[in-house]
Amino acid sequence: MSDSIEIAPIAAEAVARYQFHGQDVGRLLDQRAANRGDHPFLVWEPKGGSVRTWTYGEFAEATRKVAAGLSERGVGVGDAVLIHAENCPEAVIAWYAVARLGGMSVTTNTRSVAAELSYFIEHSGAVGAITQPQFASVVAEAGPDLAWTVCTDDNSGEAPADDELDHALERFDAIAGDQDAVPALDPDPLRPVSIMFTSGTTSKPKAVVHTHANVLWSGKVNPPNIDFGPDDTYLCYLPFFHINTQGWAIWTVLGAGGTVVLQPKFSASRFWDVIAAHGVTHISLIPFVFRAIGAEPIPEHTVRVGVFGLIMGVLDEWLGMRVMAAYGMTELVTHCVRSTPNEAYPDMAMGRVAPGYEMMIVNHETGRPAEVGEMGELWIRGVRGISVFQEYLNNPEANAKMFTDDGWCRTGDVVRLEADGNIFYCDRDKDALKVGGENVSAREVEDVCRTVPGIDDIAVVAKSHEMLDMVPVAFVIRNDAAEAEESMATAIIDVCAASLADFKVPRAVYFLDEFPTAELGKISKKDLRELADAFEPV
Repeated sequence: MSDSIEIAPIAAEAVARYQFHGQDVGRLLDQRAANRGDHPFLVWEPKGGSVRTWTYGEFAEATRKVAAGLSERGVGVGDAVLIHAENCPEAVIAWYAVARLGGMSVTTNTRSVAAELSYFIEHSGAVGAITQPQFASVVAEAGPDLAWTVCTDDNSGEAPADDELDHALERFDAIAGDQDAVPALDPDPLRPVSIMFTSGTTSKPKAVVHTHANVLWSGKVNPPNIDFGPDDTYLCYLPFFHINTQGWAIWTVLGAGGTVVLQPKFSASRFWDVIAAHGVTHISLIPFVFRAIGAEPIPEHTVRVGVFGLIMGVLDEWLGMRVMAAYGMTELVTHCVRSTPNEAYPDMAMGRVAPGYEMMIVNHETGRPAEVGEMGELWIRGVRGISVFQEYLNNPEANAKMFTDDGWCRTGDVVRLEADGNIFYCDRDKDALKVGGENVSAREVEDVCRTVPGIDDIAVVAKSHEMLDMVPVAFVIRNDAAEAEESMATAIIDVCAASLADFKVPRAVYFLDEFPTAELGKISKKDLRELADAFEPV
């Protein structure tokens, strides 16, 4: 060119929005309906009742009808709608219906009590709610000022109890309107589409805001991350109110044009039968699943990929599938660190940073990048509103704590850098221990303890110590295979002494029937630390 053209600096938000120009969730649904209209998208597998399938065409139509009904009730751009329900097709349809209107779905933990639910409603500004008979009374108590509440006919396929039928709420099926009456919406990929509340152990849960572009990004990058194609099927049994099912699974399926099989919750007795019935190719794996299915031989099956947090070769051999490592969190949208089938990794590694993200491991004490063998906090950098979440809603303090000035997300997870760029998960930052000046990963100690038979669950925390400031102790929930408490405590300490440096070995083992939990159901290590300090010094 003979003449150069000067281009004024372009704002980062404008650049981010441009990446998915003219696109949003509703348009993606309609594109799938146009190109794969007869292909099954959502298969509902209740414990009781009949299996039901929605093709892409039928699902798009269902979401338009519900969107029309919600629009008649005043839902529009920027409005938040509470979805308080266990896994069910109504929750999924409602989520995408709200997206069509430019609103935000607020999916909440169904174990929440009224006070917690009231906080979720108030903080998000929810205008209405969608729930089930089993939760109608707690929603009514928590949200007396909601403009409307609608209720499904059953509890994820189960008939309501007699005392759950007198809620007098409008039926979910009754809100369907004229699908041609859905208001036109100019696409804005950075428009918020959902709110998920993260669990907090020392503060109120934070409201993570995802955008339409977060969904579109996941649909674009997730399928190749886990080798998921248009003819594949993902089985979902983890809660819809968590990022794993909502994002890692369903957004992956939608992006590839595949199929999702949704269950109300995990069922050990139906696990392999459901996989066989639908030719399931992908599942998410958590330690609970291993315990639940471990008592019986693994049958022949169709699953190619199990998505887990770590590389463990023994799992591939045992389960008869490729177990792929994937790390992420609600704020990071999807698999920002993962393994790939064309690379080799040592056991217990997490994989490597995924395309579209940058990674740093930062030494807390020096503020510099960690070196080989050092533990540090994992930092991830992506694009806000696309590859990482947009913000914590109405929480500038939390946003400042999460984001550095140059865009890094401080994950709060402690990892260790090793040779060849391999990284190993150590612990959550707030749960890491420092014993006599030495860093100790509670996760590492817990993994060793789990090799002792009879442990149903375990948590290693810090106990105050006069000389060392703190020392590790273990809290254990036993199962039916456990030995007597005294023998079991000795076995746990002995196996740790044989496998770990002396400063990592628990100084005491305490037994509980259940663990205290934080607001969203995770183990409250803060409460366990306080309980440990109430016991005799060690």
